[in-house]
Amino acid sequence: MFLDILIAMLWSISPFGEAKLGIPYAILNDINIYLAFALCFFANVMVFPVMTFFLDVVNRYLLKWYHYKKAAIFVGRRAKAGAGKNVQKYGFWGLMFFVLLPIPGTGVYAGTIAGYLFGMEKKKAFLANFIGIFISCVIVWVTTVLAIGGFK
Repeated sequence: MFLDILIAMLWSISPFGEAKLGIPYAILNDINIYLAFALCFFANVMVFPVMTFFLDVVNRYLLKWYHYKKAAIFVGRRAKAGAGKNVQKYGFWGLMFFVLLPIPGTGVYAGTIAGYLFGMEKKKAFLANFIGIFISCVIVWVTTVLAIGGFK
């Protein structure tokens, strides 16, 4: 059970699935549905401070390398294209809505990058990401629980 919880949390911090994959993984591996939600949500929220530190500190040094810079520009353009119109027009609410969509490419990684690129205040960006992640997790959690047979 501990290994399944660890894997679910790792999926939740992974840019390849986030909690959109961590929650179903945990529930399908017989983790308590409430524990699955809480742990995967918490793990997904923890991505924001790590990404913020990375963008503020580490990114500055890595941009000196051509291949990193090329990849960073690609990722930045994708985040800006996906969230750009919403964040520019609606600010906090646009970023929150972008993050809450439980579809690939709209999670906390893209939300953090979009907030950074548009110069959003860190507290506002964190709150928008937090609320967006919460709503996204609720959608995925309820959908998964109902798909496997409902609440027990």
